[in-house]
Amino acid sequence: MKINNSRTVTYSPAYTIVPTYECFNRCTYCNFRTNPGKSPWMTLATAESILKQLQNQNICEILILSGEVHPHSPQRQEWFQLIYDLCNLALAMGFLPHTNAGPLSFAEMQKLKNVNVSMGLMLEQLTPKLLNTVHKHAPSKLPEVRLQQLEWVGELQIPFTTGLLLGIGETIADCEETLAAISQIHQRYHHIQEVILQPHSPGNQQSFDAPPFNPLQLPEIIAQARQILPSEITIQIPPNLVKDEQWLLACVEAGARDLGGIGPKDEVNPDYPHVQEQRLREILQPAGWELVPRLPVYPQFDDWLSEDLQNSVKRSRLFLG
Repeated sequence: MKINNSRTVTYSPAYTIVPTYECFNRCTYCNFRTNPGKSPWMTLATAESILKQLQNQNICEILILSGEVHPHSPQRQEWFQLIYDLCNLALAMGFLPHTNAGPLSFAEMQKLKNVNVSMGLMLEQLTPKLLNTVHKHAPSKLPEVRLQQLEWVGELQIPFTTGLLLGIGETIADCEETLAAISQIHQRYHHIQEVILQPHSPGNQQSFDAPPFNPLQLPEIIAQARQILPSEITIQIPPNLVKDEQWLLACVEAGARDLGGIGPKDEVNPDYPHVQEQRLREILQPAGWELVPRLPVYPQFDDWLSEDLQNSVKRSRLFLG
């Protein structure tokens, strides 16, 4: 399989907006969620105030990252409308939205396609044994539910990011199975931009009593993923979860070519501050790597977008230079 040998590593200048931290899942490794009814939802006025402050800060991507409201909850429609409105607001203010809000219905994704340049959902791991451990109280983590999502976004031609969570009780064979499933679905629809390989990194809020995934194992997993995934899928790693600079470089050498959204705070891993752009350059450049900003949609997917979204993307590409 051909590997991209370009000495370029990308990242997205991004900011995360959280409509709500409330989530009906209780994944034992989560450091993001609050219990339903325990956290106020973001208002559009608050979001507008935040976005105004970002307009001169070289931010392109607005990641709409939300806790999940149960599909049968009476609040589901209100929650979905808030996400839609936040995306619409971000677009109107010159940003490019990317939504990751857990599994959505086909109709919900069809609507969000009109106000998102790309979307995402982590597969995490497809092995059903995790339903007896870390996902015991997480109904939306059923493997078939998340695989169905990957199928639907393919049918809808939505540029998509997915990924694996490493170190939550899976084996190497489980990782291979999850990567193979991503590859098979992508080869039908050609819709997956990136696969994130995210090492479990313990935080203050979680109940999962397990050590962090050893980042020294990451280059091997990346090389394995690079063999399984089609070459047009970019492998992404979060640099704030790979503390050793030499191993971050080893991950890049092994085939990781994207460092994800870099912003003020990692909402999923709040105990691990983002490594900022200048520091990343200082790590990468002496080893011959160039750090380049990108948009949340890759150029090969532009023609999947509506005319309005394509125009927003063109303006942002000019802005990035």
